[in-house]
Amino acid sequence: MKHLILMRHGKSSWDYQVSDKDRPLKERGINDAHLVAEKYGQEGAKIDFAFSSPANRALHTSMIFLRNQGFDLNNFIISSELYDFSGSSVQGFVKRLDNDFDTVMIFGHNYAFTSLVNTWGDEYIENVPTSGLVHIKFKTDDWAKISKGTTEKIIFPKHLKQ
Repeated sequence: MKHLILMRHGKSSWDYQVSDKDRPLKERGINDAHLVAEKYGQEGAKIDFAFSSPANRALHTSMIFLRNQGFDLNNFIISSELYDFSGSSVQGFVKRLDNDFDTVMIFGHNYAFTSLVNTWGDEYIENVPTSGLVHIKFKTDDWAKISKGTTEKIIFPKHLKQ
């Protein structure tokens, strides 16, 4: 079995005149990433390896989440292939993952993540929101052969706020 966890970056700020890759998280993005990380930590699977887009907002979200899990950052890589909005680059990246990893987490962007969770998962999701997490399980031991999987878990910040 292969498990893929996709988490969209937290809410970013447009208050600074910086490039898209350098946009920081808003306070809400930081808080939502902590909320989702805490919820996942209560019931989530052990992550073998994690990857992030190099964009500041995705990287910051990944650090918040992974530190909350006590994750070993030696099992973490930043990949420019994940700075993708269509999903085609992320899809190719996932299909080339090392088969030694059974559970992989990726931090990245929309529209790519909404497209991929609807391609690979069995639950339609209109939009993966900022700091949204979707865990999909595949009945294969080969990343190159993943196709339709089972949506195991959906954690969106709005579901955690009272």
